[in-house]
Amino acid sequence: MKCREGCGACCIAPSITSPIPGMPQGKPAGVACIHLAADRRCNIFHSPDRPAVCAGFLADEQVCGHSAEEAVQILTWWEQATAC
Repeated sequence: MKCREGCGACCIAPSITSPIPGMPQGKPAGVACIHLAADRRCNIFHSPDRPAVCAGFLADEQVCGHSAEEAVQILTWWEQATAC
């Protein structure tokens, strides 16, 4: 599955504990990354500064569902289910 245009769920729902340019402490769950553009595309997608966790995320129907809204719901559930 390719990333859904205009989704951005993976840039909002999960927490990211590794440093992100401009967000040295990462980001909490449910907060949009500062690099998520208005069109919900990552502004550092092709940058070597993009965190490894972001680069390693692969779109899949099991986590992305059938819509951006469903993707946020699924990823939020996974975030809560795996939080320490």
